[in-house]
Amino acid sequence: MAESEILAGDLPAKRAGGPTGIGLQEDAPPSGKVRRRPSAQPTAVTDAPKPRHFRPDVAGLRALAVLLVVLYHAGVTQVSGGFVGVDVFFVISGFVITGVLLREREKTGRTSLAGFYARRARRILPAATMVIVSTVVMSYQWLGFVQGDQVASDAKAAALFFANFHFIALGTSYLTARLPPSPLQHYWSLSVEEQFYFLYPMLFILALSLWRRVPRAGRLTALLVLVILVSFSFSVVETSSDATAAYFSPLTRAWELAFGGLLAVVGPSLMKLPSRVAVGLAWVGATCLLTAAFLYGASTAYPGYDVALPVLGAGAVIAGGTAAPRLGTELVLGRRPFQWLGNISYSLYLWHWPVLIIAEEHATTPLSLVHKLVLVLVALAISVISYVLIENPVRRSSWLASSNVRSLVMGGALIAVSLTVAYIEIAVHG
Repeated sequence: MAESEILAGDLPAKRAGGPTGIGLQEDAPPSGKVRRRPSAQPTAVTDAPKPRHFRPDVAGLRALAVLLVVLYHAGVTQVSGGFVGVDVFFVISGFVITGVLLREREKTGRTSLAGFYARRARRILPAATMVIVSTVVMSYQWLGFVQGDQVASDAKAAALFFANFHFIALGTSYLTARLPPSPLQHYWSLSVEEQFYFLYPMLFILALSLWRRVPRAGRLTALLVLVILVSFSFSVVETSSDATAAYFSPLTRAWELAFGGLLAVVGPSLMKLPSRVAVGLAWVGATCLLTAAFLYGASTAYPGYDVALPVLGAGAVIAGGTAAPRLGTELVLGRRPFQWLGNISYSLYLWHWPVLIIAEEHATTPLSLVHKLVLVLVALAISVISYVLIENPVRRSSWLASSNVRSLVMGGALIAVSLTVAYIEIAVHG
């Protein structure tokens, strides 16, 4: 997330990053306002759409994803499958990041690895570091040194984007855990995303360096389809044999990011979809996603086969919005509340979990749903502050953006800060 817009499916421009994407998001309009280009909006279902650099429906889809995750974590029983919001983040992140790489290739004829990782450092690390450090300090303060030591240990893995493997080693069960979860457990998804993006740009470059007689889109499609088939197959097999490893593994989740990437690659073809087909596709996709969110639960063998429903649903929303933005899900997702929430989705994803977990572990009695929802509002307020004062200024810093070296040095320094705080806290309280 470092460009200035969420791109259209043909020649992309930005992230999420993620929950980036989360991951979650590459970039969003600075003020939270929706920037629309009149020429990009068809006036009737038969009008031909034009490519857009900013996708309000994708920004709104990010908002929906974080809303599902937060409500699920707050214990809203109706959203028993709200964990699928993370899968939506993966799809969005793959779509946006691949768009960034495609647009850079189109403009410059090359792919800068240093530039890619510098953008990731500016987008991901400032807010992630603040949450890690704050969570470690708050854990010692509110939960005692025993749990504080464990959280500090978790922090070291989270800072190095190794949290998913760390929790696999601990035998953590995301859906059916009996022990109190770590306040940093949600960093598993950020770790999966960054592990994928450690290799992805190199594979992207390799694919474009070979078989030059094959069109660029064909080479990238072949690569991404291969990743999708292998990773999804592994997801099915691993879920039946080791559900914990399957849930946290980058090998089972890679196909979700690759599927988002595939949507960016085939964007020009998606633009040719008949408008009525595209509108129907988007709404069917939203229905699939919400069905998973409301019907899945702790008993769902996840990810396995079942992850396909929310992933394909999110992909259908993006694909449909490429060809028919006005009459598709953008009618809802393009509204200001969704755009605003989409902007702060990364910060909210990072902050809501430690706020909920630390408060719940500190309390002498189980928290009611009302108490948890109040905590969500507290996390929301912190997220807005984090977005305004930390996340956005660093991401949009022209001083950092003008030098990959400065951005990468900053990233390394922030990782070092998290590790230093964790080691010092353990040494002081050990």
